[in-house]
Amino acid sequence: MSSVTIVGSQWGDEGKGKIVDWLASQADVVVRFQGGHNAGHTLVIDGKSYKLSLLPSGVVRQKISIIGNGVVVDPQALLNEIAKFKDQNIEITPDILKVAENCPLILPSHVALDQAREKARGEHKIGTTGRGIGPAYEDKVARRAIRLCDLTEPETLDWRLDELLAHHNALLVSLGEKTFSKDEILSYLNTIAVKVLPFMAPVSELMASYIKDNKFVLFEGAQAIMLDVDHGTYPFVTSSNTVPAQTGIGSGTGPRTGGYILGIAKAYTTRVGAGPFPTELFDETGKYLGEKGHEFGTVTGRPRRCGWFDAVLVRRAVQVGGLDGLALMKLDVLDGLKEVKICVGYQLDGQNIERFPYTLEAQKRLKPIYETMSGWNEKTSGIRSKEELPAAARNYIERIEALTGVKVAVISTSPEREDTILSENFLPN
Repeated sequence: MSSVTIVGSQWGDEGKGKIVDWLASQADVVVRFQGGHNAGHTLVIDGKSYKLSLLPSGVVRQKISIIGNGVVVDPQALLNEIAKFKDQNIEITPDILKVAENCPLILPSHVALDQAREKARGEHKIGTTGRGIGPAYEDKVARRAIRLCDLTEPETLDWRLDELLAHHNALLVSLGEKTFSKDEILSYLNTIAVKVLPFMAPVSELMASYIKDNKFVLFEGAQAIMLDVDHGTYPFVTSSNTVPAQTGIGSGTGPRTGGYILGIAKAYTTRVGAGPFPTELFDETGKYLGEKGHEFGTVTGRPRRCGWFDAVLVRRAVQVGGLDGLALMKLDVLDGLKEVKICVGYQLDGQNIERFPYTLEAQKRLKPIYETMSGWNEKTSGIRSKEELPAAARNYIERIEALTGVKVAVISTSPEREDTILSENFLPN
């Protein structure tokens, strides 16, 4: 099988967009298999930036791009993003973009509910993007979701909206917020259906044919493993499974379709929003990483929290994600530092541990144990050969490999696609 799966191995924003684009240029099909428009990739092609939230990265290069059933879709957000790309001279047609017919939809009431609940949490805010993703996933597992295919059956849509709004409006009333009428939502859906239904496709059948024909399929994950609803820093996580095992479920294919699994990791660590972050830096080094790395969220624009590379955290991602290799991003951001640090363990209540605990209060009390290594004054920016990297940078990479248990297969030395070192060839022939 010719397929590669890309997932984040920290808390997201690791620079997946560059690697996705680098691989998408060679792939036949690019698939999003989870998440919603709360995720984001930034692609830089010939000096021009393209920001994606919901669309698979393959659209930029006019590759077949699939939004799988594991994604929750805000139809208006989808149309807005398609229009935005048209303004950048990229036409996205149903020949290119195919949306699974069984995708759950995000409705205006989901957005209102998401924002109202986050507001009600007060000091215990999770840090959601307020775009309705969480409530949409809740409705999916509660079996009351409106799916894309339901827009083709008015009789189904009618009674399913009754069930959905009975739940949403009761919650909105309890939170002191405005409710939604059935006519209001129906009018919205009827207006939008004619625009989104041309993109609806039998994705599981299409995927079966692509796999049978040995197409190079790139599975593109959103967020990251430490934001997985089961394995991440719960409850400060996203509402979907972000682990590579989700590729088959979220695209209507079997469990062995993911191929080589590449985890994306920054050469340091960042996080957007609330939640535990043991290696977070509050000093000048943290400020330096944020400024030099341009650390602002693609979707939200929020400044990212910055800290040293946490090998314990990434080792967890390697284990639960079944990662075959790492892509180490933004190595050049560390250029010029006299020393670099790697978290190799934690202190928890005076005891040394080498695992990341699942309990929230324990996560808050973790104190990182660092291993300090020499930094490098030479520039790594733009280097395209591992042998040309400064010796200290190579030592840093090798130490990450030893601590995480997997090879660093890709090294990125700038935002440009060409500034990428392939140190272990995993590409399909």
